[in-house]
Amino acid sequence: MKIKYITKGLALLMLTVFFSSCLKDSRYVDFGASGTIVEFPLGGQINFGPDAITEAPDESDGSTIVRQFAVNVASPAIPTKETKITLAVDNSLVAAYNKTQTAVSYETFPTDAFKFTNTSVTIPAGQRVAIVSVTFYKAKLDPSKSYMLPIKIADAGGLNISANKGVHYYHFIGNDFAGLYKHQFTRTPAAGNFTYADGETSTFLPDSPTQFEVAGGYYTGDIRYVVSFTKTGTGASATYSHFELSINSDDVTRIGNAGITVTAAPKIVGYVEKEYTFAEALALFDTNGIVYSVLGGSGARTNLDQYKK
Repeated sequence: MKIKYITKGLALLMLTVFFSSCLKDSRYVDFGASGTIVEFPLGGQINFGPDAITEAPDESDGSTIVRQFAVNVASPAIPTKETKITLAVDNSLVAAYNKTQTAVSYETFPTDAFKFTNTSVTIPAGQRVAIVSVTFYKAKLDPSKSYMLPIKIADAGGLNISANKGVHYYHFIGNDFAGLYKHQFTRTPAAGNFTYADGETSTFLPDSPTQFEVAGGYYTGDIRYVVSFTKTGTGASATYSHFELSINSDDVTRIGNAGITVTAAPKIVGYVEKEYTFAEALALFDTNGIVYSVLGGSGARTNLDQYKK
């Protein structure tokens, strides 16, 4: 099974230490005044991005992806009684979320495309955290459609449920290019270069069905390309065209503050406008690659990133 995020032992250790320190820090919520709150520490719309299901499934185990997540009892003192919590899938939240935005229209997950059975959670007295998991069967999803599985804290045994972090919005954006790629980076003058053989990877993270972002290898290795395209048709006969590239505006500001200026905007090497098959489009990022140039305090740099599915 392909397990995303954290193992149980590590999670319990990390989260217990984390929340113990948070409760002593005045920058965080005063739980003494607000009472005990049950929450998903990494949940809510503030963590919508990390709840995207983009990783490749484990083909040796039924094309499964397992996501582990924590349920936390945030309180001014360690609980002296056990806490019984009920979790549930609430598909009404899909329509509610769709009303808040127009970029992606989500559908509910097909019932055979996920498994979530551990909906009753008991956190023993003297503990704050429990780890729960949900299994996704990505092969059962239509890659051209976008799906959402909202898992919420339905009941906390009379305790307050967090208004901001009471839901995990697990979602799959129907973008044909989303997923994990082998990554090769070449900088001129050479520095920090790596090849496919070095085992580096990067993920094409979908923003919408026709736009994704992926990190390049330059600087701190997290400057994101934004790639948009037009898709025509469906299935194996679909074609792709009008590829347009930019650098994430937040990253442009960040490197600008470090004295680095983009002197040549990113582009696909040798790109010719036409209708590409999916295989031909993948070759644009592998054989061709993405290139852009910058100027900083140490001089001019040209950066080439290539990605292989």
